[in-house]
Amino acid sequence: MSEHSDRGTNRELRARFDDVYGQYQQLRSGLDTLQTRLAELRVTRRSADGQVTATVGAQGQLIDVELAPTVYRERDAVALGRKITETVHAATTAAADATRDLVAETMPAGSGSVDFLRTGDFAALLGRADAVLGRGEGKA
Repeated sequence: MSEHSDRGTNRELRARFDDVYGQYQQLRSGLDTLQTRLAELRVTRRSADGQVTATVGAQGQLIDVELAPTVYRERDAVALGRKITETVHAATTAAADATRDLVAETMPAGSGSVDFLRTGDFAALLGRADAVLGRGEGKA
């Protein structure tokens, strides 16, 4: 009787392992795709008057700034600098949003990764791992 019970338990454990491993493979494949998509991500924003165009990557790194020839007519360096800064900031904010959206499409719900990207709070990133390991709220 015990041997029959052990076989049943082993089958259940094996089925659970196969399920978890399948989820891991799917996540791993998704992460490879995510990495490629993030490397290729480009976000472009244009100033309201169209004189400044800024392009940034997924991490907010500045890739390109284009100035329309009309910026030279105004001859106000301070205003131009402000316009460039505002346009780059708008592009960077949009890139952060696009990055969060891509990560949200790939990562399992509740993984904390999306919250971490939104808040920069490492507790959000590690919260699920702490809970799984029995170190959730109220535990030392």
